[in-house]
Amino acid sequence: MPALPPIPPPIPPTTPPTTPTTTALAALLEARAALDSFIAAPGTADRIERVARLLVERFKAGNKVLICGNGGSACDAMHFAEELTGRFRAPPAGKADRRPLPALACTDVGHITCTANDYGFEHIFSRWVLALGQTGDVLIALSTSGNSANIIGAVQMAQARGLHTIALLGKGGGQLKGLCDHEWIAPGTHADRIQELHMLVLHTVIECVECGEW
Repeated sequence: MPALPPIPPPIPPTTPPTTPTTTALAALLEARAALDSFIAAPGTADRIERVARLLVERFKAGNKVLICGNGGSACDAMHFAEELTGRFRAPPAGKADRRPLPALACTDVGHITCTANDYGFEHIFSRWVLALGQTGDVLIALSTSGNSANIIGAVQMAQARGLHTIALLGKGGGQLKGLCDHEWIAPGTHADRIQELHMLVLHTVIECVECGEW
């Protein structure tokens, strides 16, 4: 009897190739899960209202808002500042436009490079707060890790000068957790998802601010 042919090895299961479509859908689902988790966290919405009321109160008292962050968070700081000095949304029909509101983001290249060169990068925000911060002003600090030395220094300087402090953090809050008057800790392990939630908070805060009477 002729020998039987050898049994071929089993064909390993194949993983469907990753495509731009599957990557995009996974990213959207991840962002939705992060947002759902953030909304479900106790106090998230109430804290937005309290911070908005604080900003309205401080603006009416003649104070200003200072905002700082590194990298993408610096861009978010600029974004928030321009929506205060400019506007977020056009007023409803029949309602007068609000006045511009005083806000500054620490993105001046001259200040940053001078201070980093002469004192060290960890001092760029604390010296800026020392130069511009006054009692009753508000500092908003953005850090996806909560561990940036220059952001920690800015918060410490703001507290020493009598500013209200607000932190938008991620990854459990890091060293900044619990140090500010108000804080949000966005869920997620990637800075991009955390920054998306930070910007949503900032947009919602300013939407509430614009509901104030000016």
